[in-house]
Amino acid sequence: MVKVILQLYPMLRAESEAEREALRPIGRNSDRFQEFVRDLPALAKKADELGVYAITSVEHHFHSEGYEVGPAPTVLAALLAGITKNVRVGALGYTMSANNPIRIAEETALIDQYSQGRSVVGFSRGYQARWTDILGQHYGAGATQSPDGFSQSQIDARSDEQLKAEFDKDRRNRDVFEENVQIVVDAWTKDTITADGINWKVPYPITGIATPMKDVTSRLGAPGEIGDDGLQQAISVVPSTVQKPHPPVFIASNTSKATVEYAATRGFRPTHFSKITQAASFAEAYVDEAKKVGLDVAYGEKQALVRWIQIAETNEKAREQVMKYDEEIYRNLYWPLTPKMPLDKDDPVTAMVNGGLFNVGTLEEVKAEFIAQWKQLPAEYCVLIYHFPHMPGDLVAEQLELFMTEIKPELDKLTAAYENDD
Repeated sequence: MVKVILQLYPMLRAESEAEREALRPIGRNSDRFQEFVRDLPALAKKADELGVYAITSVEHHFHSEGYEVGPAPTVLAALLAGITKNVRVGALGYTMSANNPIRIAEETALIDQYSQGRSVVGFSRGYQARWTDILGQHYGAGATQSPDGFSQSQIDARSDEQLKAEFDKDRRNRDVFEENVQIVVDAWTKDTITADGINWKVPYPITGIATPMKDVTSRLGAPGEIGDDGLQQAISVVPSTVQKPHPPVFIASNTSKATVEYAATRGFRPTHFSKITQAASFAEAYVDEAKKVGLDVAYGEKQALVRWIQIAETNEKAREQVMKYDEEIYRNLYWPLTPKMPLDKDDPVTAMVNGGLFNVGTLEEVKAEFIAQWKQLPAEYCVLIYHFPHMPGDLVAEQLELFMTEIKPELDKLTAAYENDD
């Protein structure tokens, strides 16, 4: 069975780019953000009723233009947990090259507790420099475009020194990311944790902390927190998660095969922001890498494919919806940040559709496209991104219902062989 994830950012509404300019900085416009607050409950409850697997958000900062105004996904997940009954809630995901892993472990465990085990957690490495470089500065980590995924033209455009600098920056980002994710997982799954990594010493210093509570903690705290010398030798991160060993973990993946292989060795779920051919290739690599550590997964299992969709009565109207609700955001946000995505200013919709991330047309056309893609990669998860509330909630709900009732049953037939309960 395909597990559908509804990904919301949010994207603040503007009737035109001229209005967005007139209201600058619209990202700080409370009236426009209140549209998200006002309309979210109805959309979330509709998704819950339809059997959507999860509703998630993203962690991005400083979007004064009104795109991706999602600086605190934990807060949104707590709100969603309180107004839904069955759907999972969480983030896809936290940028771990710019976060405190202990705080993320605590916050996500709280969401799992508040939702009574209905949470998912996603992690990303960070590709937006204007905020990852700032919030990650104390780690010496910055945003990365994963140079191991560069095209030949991108390589040719850089000197040897520039390439080395980008690979060095990417390596630092990855080292920080992996250390921080490991601390989160340890905090979820162990009564006590220690760390002696490139950025974290737990306790600090490693030799131990003198605490006035040593006698109390020795009697009432976690075994091993206090050593025979009376010093704090480990910490116990509370609370634990309801789900054992921990909530399902998703890892954002775009061009880096190494990220997918990392996910495979830990049983995490790569989330492919890529066209079907690349996602299928990476999914094969995932299966091969998982086998090396004794994990037996079927092709497509634990894989998540990301898509933007627009469905309408005619193909022409669906393309009009792309132009109205997606084109500006694609042109002003996605394309500058990920220039490998195609852009044709004379015919932007065709370029977007041909890029492989958008499925656009009538219900039958979109259904056929999804079936064709799932025959290439029968992914266990499908992440649907809508630019809500820039795209009205009632239209998002209408399209989501069409997907859940008309398209998902066809995809379920292609994934039934490895149905997996998280």
